[in-house]
Amino acid sequence: MNAAVERSLGGPLVVGVDGSEPSLRAVDWASDEAALRGVSLRVVYACLWERYEGAALARELGRPAALPLAQEVVGAAAERARGRHPGLLVSAAVVFEEPEYALVREGRNACALVVGTRGRSGIAEMLLGSVSLAVAAHADCPVIVLRGSHDNQATPPVHGRVVVGVGEDAKASAAVRFAAEEARRRGVPLEAVRAWRCPAHESTDHPLLAGEPARLHEERAVEQLEAALQELPAGVEVRRRTVEGHPRRVLADASHRADLLVVGARRREGHIGLQLGRVAHALLHHSACPVAIVPHQGHDA
Repeated sequence: MNAAVERSLGGPLVVGVDGSEPSLRAVDWASDEAALRGVSLRVVYACLWERYEGAALARELGRPAALPLAQEVVGAAAERARGRHPGLLVSAAVVFEEPEYALVREGRNACALVVGTRGRSGIAEMLLGSVSLAVAAHADCPVIVLRGSHDNQATPPVHGRVVVGVGEDAKASAAVRFAAEEARRRGVPLEAVRAWRCPAHESTDHPLLAGEPARLHEERAVEQLEAALQELPAGVEVRRRTVEGHPRRVLADASHRADLLVVGARRREGHIGLQLGRVAHALLHHSACPVAIVPHQGHDA
């Protein structure tokens, strides 16, 4: 692909690998996504073994030197992607650095980052690994974390829908735009979900006013949902849903019938902690499908 054209599309799609089974499944999903977008795929392996211990110490300890091992891992992953999509342009890189730092830096020039749920040290895939969590919390580009039973594929669709969680300040939301484009590429409907709650202190026992506070909150949720969907690309079928309940529960439930769940995450300049809202953080641990975290300036979804 012409480099100028790829830059206009937001750069290559980057996938992090470490030789684990979850990371190899991530390569399959990422190669599908790169082919959908018409961009190249960049496979990145990051580790610290060579930097801290070196090849000489590795030989003394009877362990393979890190560089050959890393090159084997990233090379095999790149070949796996090429075999899945023979026309896909694939590059590979080995970086001797903390994986989370390396991937966040790679994300500065990427259209998106794809990571598995947990790497080699994982006990199970029920909870998110520290590298994936750190990347999702700090990357400048959208990060897709492959939770749930995603069948190793972005296409063809399994459930036939992309779900996006709509927050309170959702007008011109980056997450909504990202989700709409993902639905358009896949040729599936976009399901936009706005969860709402009626605070307990607003409830009333008066028979003539029963249900009034809840109705007002629901109406406001409908208005916020419509505001978020004003500027969507043409050709996207949109299904609107307002649901009473906590956003974490509502969106986790929706993930069971989605191919991709999209939520926003606020980025605050100068903040060094995890830059994820409570909703996004919970969904990264409990979603039943892949989760795309889309950074933005503003309130969380």
